[in-house]
Amino acid sequence: MQATTQLLHSIPVDAQTGAIAVPIYQTSTFVQEAPGVNKGYDYSRTNNPTRHELEKIVAKLEAGTVAAAFSSGLAAIDAVVKLLQSGDEIIAVDDIYGGAYRLFEKVYKKFGINTNYVDTTDLGAITRAITPKTKLIWIESPTNPTLKISDIHAIAAIAKRYHILLCVDNTFASPVLQQPLLAGADIVVHSATKYIGGHSDVIAGLVVTKDPTLGAEIKFYQNACGAVLGPFDSFLLIRGLETLHLRINQHCSSAAIIARYLQTHPLVDKVYYPGLSSHPNHHLAKKQLKNYGGIVSFSLKEDTEEAATAFVTNTSLFHLAESLGGVKSLVSHPASMTHKSIDPQKRKAAGVKDSLIRLSIGLEDARDLINDIETALTLVSATHPQKAKHATQKEKC
Repeated sequence: MQATTQLLHSIPVDAQTGAIAVPIYQTSTFVQEAPGVNKGYDYSRTNNPTRHELEKIVAKLEAGTVAAAFSSGLAAIDAVVKLLQSGDEIIAVDDIYGGAYRLFEKVYKKFGINTNYVDTTDLGAITRAITPKTKLIWIESPTNPTLKISDIHAIAAIAKRYHILLCVDNTFASPVLQQPLLAGADIVVHSATKYIGGHSDVIAGLVVTKDPTLGAEIKFYQNACGAVLGPFDSFLLIRGLETLHLRINQHCSSAAIIARYLQTHPLVDKVYYPGLSSHPNHHLAKKQLKNYGGIVSFSLKEDTEEAATAFVTNTSLFHLAESLGGVKSLVSHPASMTHKSIDPQKRKAAGVKDSLIRLSIGLEDARDLINDIETALTLVSATHPQKAKHATQKEKC
């Protein structure tokens, strides 16, 4: 059975009513027959039928055993870090999402959990960073926003050798493009706000584990700390999952077209897209991913925040906003938005330049999106004529 068919038919028909859509159980509590005797539910923080169905669907989609749905992607990340204790260390990808960096550095560091940031595309760097205190390796693949690809199979082997947990943030790829648990990871995290929800109308996070015991620990923190996903938001994620494969295919198709276009533009310096042969991790991406994703990042030859701002404030189809993965295209400036909380020197060392621009390719026609980009780049050229002229002349040489 093909993946799209399998996903659609993993979403159950309601046994009681025959409803083709999963019902929204908008209730805080459940009547019990006697103390501790119930129909499987007693309080919606602990468990809710709508959320329960979502979690079963996602666990199967990621080839895991247990899934837990949270009120945000950061709440999901927080639950994973709670597996650790004071004195433990994390090895994390250097090109890390700013919210995860803030959580590690501003919250958990003061509780004695320290993080070492390395380029996880370099397996030797990971091995060298391991100490007896290392308990978790944290990677994003592709990363946000420079789309580095780390070798999940190889890193999983390292983690297993040293008895370290490996967690993969699979937000950018989605389960459609890769399933890290099948590659040896222990934990998968999603900001389900992005591709899984897919319509920019819900905030949610997911954690999926391969081992049931580890999953039970995550479920304990879900209940004990209470950052659970509500029934209506759970329903929205289930609805989003129904079109996930179709949406991802279209995102990928348009992103590839736009990435190739950007490569030819005289004002553009580097284009970051794993599907391009120029991408440093292209061969690994070709092996590890089923397709290359719907995010394209690029930097300008005039590497200034002013030039980037001129671009992101002059698009009409690309809306300037946080987040990604929705049906409408979005544009962001990571240095001043998603990665603002990261120290500028560390941010630049990880490849997040001042002029770096991230595009989340939506479901609009790719030709219209290219016209929008062309218009904005023309305005950048008009705003910074001398540097733009120099870039154009250099391109012709």
